[in-house]
Amino acid sequence: MKLIYTDSLVVGAGLAGLRVAIASKERGLDTLVLSLIPAKRSHSAAAQGGMQASLGNTVKGMGDDEDIHFQDTVKGSDWGCDQDVARMFAHCAPKAVRELANWGVPWTRITEGPRQVVVNAEKVTIEEAKQAHGLINARDFGGTKKWRTCYTADGTGHSLLYAVDNKAISMDIPVHERVEALAIIHDGKRCQGVVARCLVTGELRAYIGKSTTIATGGYGRIYEVSTNAIICEGIGQALALETGVAKLGNMEAVQFHPTAIVPVGILTTEGCRGDGGLLRDKDGHRFMPDYEPEKKELASRDVVSRRMTEHMRKGKGVDSPYGPHLWLDITLLGRKHVETNLREVKEICENFLGIDPAKEWIPVRPTQHYSMGGIRTDKTGQNPQLKGLFSVGEAACWDMHGFNRLGGNSLAETVVGGMIIGKYVADFCEENTLEIDTGLAESFIDKVRSEIDDLVEGEGTESPFVIRKEMQRIMMDYVGIFRNGSELDKAVSELQGLLKRSRDIGLKCSKRHANPELVEALRVKRMIKVALTVACGAAARTESRGAHAREDFPQRNDKDWLNRTLSSWPDENALSPELSYEPLDVMKMELPPGYRGYGIDNAIAHPDTEKRELEIAKILRELDDDADRHQRQNAIMPFEVPEALQPKNERLSDKLTESGEPAAVRKIAK
Repeated sequence: MKLIYTDSLVVGAGLAGLRVAIASKERGLDTLVLSLIPAKRSHSAAAQGGMQASLGNTVKGMGDDEDIHFQDTVKGSDWGCDQDVARMFAHCAPKAVRELANWGVPWTRITEGPRQVVVNAEKVTIEEAKQAHGLINARDFGGTKKWRTCYTADGTGHSLLYAVDNKAISMDIPVHERVEALAIIHDGKRCQGVVARCLVTGELRAYIGKSTTIATGGYGRIYEVSTNAIICEGIGQALALETGVAKLGNMEAVQFHPTAIVPVGILTTEGCRGDGGLLRDKDGHRFMPDYEPEKKELASRDVVSRRMTEHMRKGKGVDSPYGPHLWLDITLLGRKHVETNLREVKEICENFLGIDPAKEWIPVRPTQHYSMGGIRTDKTGQNPQLKGLFSVGEAACWDMHGFNRLGGNSLAETVVGGMIIGKYVADFCEENTLEIDTGLAESFIDKVRSEIDDLVEGEGTESPFVIRKEMQRIMMDYVGIFRNGSELDKAVSELQGLLKRSRDIGLKCSKRHANPELVEALRVKRMIKVALTVACGAAARTESRGAHAREDFPQRNDKDWLNRTLSSWPDENALSPELSYEPLDVMKMELPPGYRGYGIDNAIAHPDTEKRELEIAKILRELDDDADRHQRQNAIMPFEVPEALQPKNERLSDKLTESGEPAAVRKIAK
């Protein structure tokens, strides 16, 4: 048995995992990262449009601050998020953007004077303040009141990942590549590390750490078509689930992005619509104003995806061999803009569609994109059930997204969450000891080895590839954008059948090293369990909230369903998860549930909502007349972040106001 010891063990080398590792290493802790692939190939590199942070530099972002970012995030979540976490996030996002600039991220910058943009299908000229010249720029994204999404053309994730990985390299943080975690080592109360398998040699190793952080990304590949990288299979969530102790949160909350290209499902960034792109139907008609006259194409992602699906159901989709689709039109932006700010989109369209998006419309339709659910954590990123187990990024339900994530808040969460949780991970490592039980580690290695023996030497008849394909079809057909009870019940039943079949998998290749069939067999059994948590959670939640849209229960029901779904796996022989619920306390909310701003307001109110609104009004009345926004916010809902992250954020508008100069220069002309 090979044991490798460290202080801070991180599983996953994307932005979130690397940022936690950097925070640990900064404190002098021994730090080690495990990764399926080389770090710079992590799925974080695929993020295109940008990350949200309320810098308020551009004229269209003037007046932005943490309050507005927080409100956008809570409304975007359909009141499903943890508002303390949303506050922590909004407060620290500007700090993360500026830190990344210091690490070498080439943020797109503001040039003073006039520039042409497209707003609501019209070309207009805005004039940037002289004092803003050279500051970080921002573009518009769906569901936001201000232009807040900081970007580097449409390759933001790529830029961030390279800068953060280079920072980790400069700090001598080791990354063990082509290594896959297959079990969490624990005694029922304390996490001690993971059992991992080398994908090249097949060697099993026990990695032992004071803290273990799961940062393995989302679970999009349980669906047939997804914008996710093929490594985003939910294995991190599955490992936590298989402990039988740790719980997952809100697994039914799955986001579909409106504009993935047809048929391959590769993403075209929300920046296309943020920069002024339009959605058109088979007749060339711009249809989003018919559904959402205020926000149009820049409504929240879940809303746009549903409106597109509804429009195609009316027969307005473009017929194709791959099913109906709609058009994304960015031709009005002009070739220079497309080739400068949307160059990845241009290359994707050229390479996968054979079209020039500066001249031709792009075929798109909603496709699975993001997982709001994940390993349930508290505000520090630690799992409440298993001490020493942390999670961050898309792998986690830290819960700043609730039931729908705003565009730009995902890339932001990786580095902001990594920054915050990384400090708490370091605190944990410094404040706690670990009594290492080599016998416990050996028992978990033996269990994984026995699983591999059964697959390689057994007489099973089922193909892991066939089972995987069936699982993905079930999820796509029955647990998609629109859901209903009969289809969800069918999904649960069929997935349970697949889980039974997965216990009889047989391999054609008996190699124990570099064997893709063995890798698939080990993963697919775990992926089905993750799929069942999604389907069972969706079947049980008899309401519509954010990306979870029940056709048979169209109302958001705060009275009965203002809670977080928790999933746990009872035992090895179980065929479905156990569900429990964690209520969201309205009386502690800074922003009580209200109208989200889309469609009709049909929500069933929580009985405490009016009471909390009155309480907030009373709190504000009792404050001094000269209380600033920070004092008002603290009186309503105080929140904590690590000491180093507590200072207030500075903005250009604050400096201009202090100097007596106008806060912004704005000239708009058609």
